[in-house]
Amino acid sequence: MMTHRLTSLLICIPLAVVISGCAAFRSSVRDQDPDTASTLTAKYDYKDLRALAEQVSSDLANHPFLVEHAKKHGESPIIAPLGIQNRTKSHIDMQALEDTITTPLLNTRKVQLVNTKRRDDLMREQGFQLQNVTPETRAAIGKQLGAAYMLTGSLVEIERESGREVRVSRKQDVYYQLTVEVTDLETSLIAARTQKERLRRASKPLIGW
Repeated sequence: MMTHRLTSLLICIPLAVVISGCAAFRSSVRDQDPDTASTLTAKYDYKDLRALAEQVSSDLANHPFLVEHAKKHGESPIIAPLGIQNRTKSHIDMQALEDTITTPLLNTRKVQLVNTKRRDDLMREQGFQLQNVTPETRAAIGKQLGAAYMLTGSLVEIERESGREVRVSRKQDVYYQLTVEVTDLETSLIAARTQKERLRRASKPLIGW
């Protein structure tokens, strides 16, 4: 009887391990809060996109030049977003970064934005309306508003890894600095500039995973 129980136990234990192991390798998908999700790498990720863009947008929305322009001209300034340069070694969606900066900025109603990315589409649509749409409903040609300022910037990266020393892990420091500026198109003077940075350290074991 004891031998039978021992044999059954020896069969059940490996079977349980196999079953649990199979469960561990099954695909799974879970929703996570972007604000609380953990960071797994020192490189630029979605948390940097959100954090850097939010800080820059807040700085620009509260910059004195917006109030000064509104007092002088009686309306919020028109800004043309002309791109943020990627000066890192990584492939980064700079359009997503620009959009994440300008969207909350536009929603403050303190600025007006020119749709620079759709200029060709606008011209084609206006040409179509000029030939095919009645005068009463077509968009007026030559009525586009000119921007008073342009928004540009750059993202730079500095990376450093720990040297060849006796240690059980390798450390990697990655520094990012985002600079965004608003330039007066008439005078070429910089009306506003803001810089945001972050430094993150990742530690990876030299043995294992």
